[in-house]
Amino acid sequence: MHMADGFISPAVGCTMWAASAAITALCARKVRQEKEVRLVPLMGVLGAFIFACQMLNFTIPGTGSSGHLGGGLILAVLLGPYAGFLVMAAILAVQALFFADGGLLALGCNIFNMGFFSCLVAYPFIYRPLAGKNPGTGRITLASITAAVIGLQLGAFSVVLETTASGISALPFAQFVELMLPIHLAIGVVEGLATAAIVIFISK
Repeated sequence: MHMADGFISPAVGCTMWAASAAITALCARKVRQEKEVRLVPLMGVLGAFIFACQMLNFTIPGTGSSGHLGGGLILAVLLGPYAGFLVMAAILAVQALFFADGGLLALGCNIFNMGFFSCLVAYPFIYRPLAGKNPGTGRITLASITAAVIGLQLGAFSVVLETTASGISALPFAQFVELMLPIHLAIGVVEGLATAAIVIFISK
C-alpha cells in the first residue's frame, strides 16, 4: 500500500502531510497523558517486527503502489490505538528517509492510509466491539480478520482517491479500484489471521 512520490501531486501530498501531522500530534498528546512508560520497550520491539514484515512487498502494476502486510491492527491491539499509530508513523518515516520506500512527498498519504484506518478506525470501531471484553479464540479470530480486511480496504481505496485527485495516474478510476481492492482483500485475510495468532498466543 506504499505510495510513490511520482504518483502524488504536491497539493495532495501537502494536504495529507498536514492531516497526518495533526493526527500524530494528537496521538502523541494522548500517549503522554496516559503515561504508559511500560509501553516504550514493546513499541520498539513491535516497530522492528512490523518494519521487517513491511519490507517484504510486491509492486502492483500501473498503480504506483505496493502490496504488503500493514501491521497497524497488531500495533493497535497490543499497544492501544494512539501508541500504535505513532509506531506506524515512525516505521514509515524510517522507510521513506533511509530506504526510499514511499518517498517524502507521499509520506503523509502513507501514514494516513496505513496508520489512521487500521489504528484509529478498524481497531476501536470494529475489532473491539466484535472481540468484546473477554474474547475467546473464535471472537479474536473473527474480530481480527474483519478489522484487518476493512482497515486495508479503506486504506487501499484511499490510495485510489489520492492518486486520482493528483491527476497523474493513467488508469481509469474503476480499473484502479478493481486492481487495488481484491489484492488488499487477500492481504487483509492473511493479516487478520496473523493478528489473531499473535494475540491468542500472547493472551495465553
